[in-house]
Amino acid sequence: MNGELQYKGANGVRAIRRWIIPYLNSRIHSEAFRPLLCYLFTEWNCNIDCHYCFQYDNAKPAMTLDTAKSAIDWLWSVGCRVIPIMGGEPLLRKDFVLEVIRYGAEKGFFMYLPTNGYLLDKPFIDEMGKAGLAAINLAVDCIAPRKGLPKALLSIEPQFRYLVERQKKYGYLLFFNINICRTNIKDVKMLTEIAHQNRIGTDYHLNEPPHGFVGTAHYKHQNDGLHIIPDQYDEVDELLAWIIDKQRQHWPMVNSIPHLQAFKDRMRGRMKPWDCRAGHNGALIRTDGTLSPCFDMITYDHDWGRIWEPRFHKEDLQSLKEKCNLNCSSTCFYTMGHYYDMSTLPDWVMKHVRVG
Repeated sequence: MNGELQYKGANGVRAIRRWIIPYLNSRIHSEAFRPLLCYLFTEWNCNIDCHYCFQYDNAKPAMTLDTAKSAIDWLWSVGCRVIPIMGGEPLLRKDFVLEVIRYGAEKGFFMYLPTNGYLLDKPFIDEMGKAGLAAINLAVDCIAPRKGLPKALLSIEPQFRYLVERQKKYGYLLFFNINICRTNIKDVKMLTEIAHQNRIGTDYHLNEPPHGFVGTAHYKHQNDGLHIIPDQYDEVDELLAWIIDKQRQHWPMVNSIPHLQAFKDRMRGRMKPWDCRAGHNGALIRTDGTLSPCFDMITYDHDWGRIWEPRFHKEDLQSLKEKCNLNCSSTCFYTMGHYYDMSTLPDWVMKHVRVG
């Protein structure tokens, strides 16, 4: 019991230091680019092919270690303290990822790793724990692999069990990242229950087709992207109602309830305007050090600057969001917009404490 309380307490303290203090600083510098979170897109390549993913390309080069370290130094200077290491699949270069985690953690960052888990093994899990990793976002969409959805729990069962076993030893958070598609609706519920049984969190995305104005010439699945179609609307509505009920019972989930409710409007093409803070309190760094306001806009053709020289001009961001805001239910930025409010901050801290 003492170990559990220490683990939960440490998560709460870390949330205050890495999320809440930067949030308060961003309020003080309200007109400046003050990211609470910035994706470090280290890798375009991936070892699997999820049919909904248009954000990997095995023909593009990866990030260098010098660029990664310079990016971390720059983010420190602008008040950011949370860095997800993105891909593609970051673990295609394990030694590189360990160096990035270690460098960021030593500077006081909340370093978190999204991965499909295929390339995890026990020695690496121990090494990234020792390096100071704060969170692992384990992407799983179904129980067993199926066409277009290779991210399956049964494919990474040993890795998952070891991650659960070691999380309190190293202090990292662990949660499932689940993409709701038209062929995995029943699996989403089962994965949520498995997460709860193992006292880990969940994070949901609604599979969205690529925005029409984003460059996706490399994307191979324009016609079989697995996004929700009208035949599934009622079933997805029932699933979302069930997930919302579990969150009200304090099952740990990244998404806010308003965000889960917004999924219903998004899949029907009737999103309402929401407080997207991309390019103001969040951003993405591409493999070459250039910037993008958000994950979904990584291939959008516009010069947003690069590390140390951002060009997130207010007018350009406003023009972009007039096109994309009503066509997007981004989990990262919708969640950030919801919790970018003093009254909701305690709930954000509690989400960290409830895991484990």
